[in-house]
Amino acid sequence: MGDHTETLQIDYDPSIISYNEILQVFWDNHNPAARSWSRQYMAIVFFHDEDQEKAAKHSKKIVEQALGTQVYTEIQPYTNFYLAEDYHQKYYLQNMPRLAREIKAYYPDISDLTNSTLAARLNGIAGGYGDASLLEQELDSYGLTPQGQDIIKEIVY
Repeated sequence: MGDHTETLQIDYDPSIISYNEILQVFWDNHNPAARSWSRQYMAIVFFHDEDQEKAAKHSKKIVEQALGTQVYTEIQPYTNFYLAEDYHQKYYLQNMPRLAREIKAYYPDISDLTNSTLAARLNGIAGGYGDASLLEQELDSYGLTPQGQDIIKEIVY
């Protein structure tokens, strides 16, 4: 178990968000000056090509300059990505039984659940990352029952 790093892989449309914008979100959401206590939970950016490598290394230098200290986040080439076990998929959502049952009715196959944008959005909300104004705009499009909508509203409001 000690030879892996828990991470996520982002599929993105560069016409909507740039790699540099994704890097900025990454840097803004962890403490790059903190040393990792294990390989499993280390902070790391994987790059797929030379342009991403240059962008990641440049962004790291900018963060180091801004912080005035060494940044321990690693920049490494991408090699493989392995999905976590099924019970880890959409973890927050799966730990809300009433909402999970409703979503699993839409996505009975775990691979469909894993790849679902809706399930990802609901998982984020279940994890406490909901935005009330965005929820108001989108909630009706989620296709949830009134009870499912109420569960989501309770989390966000």
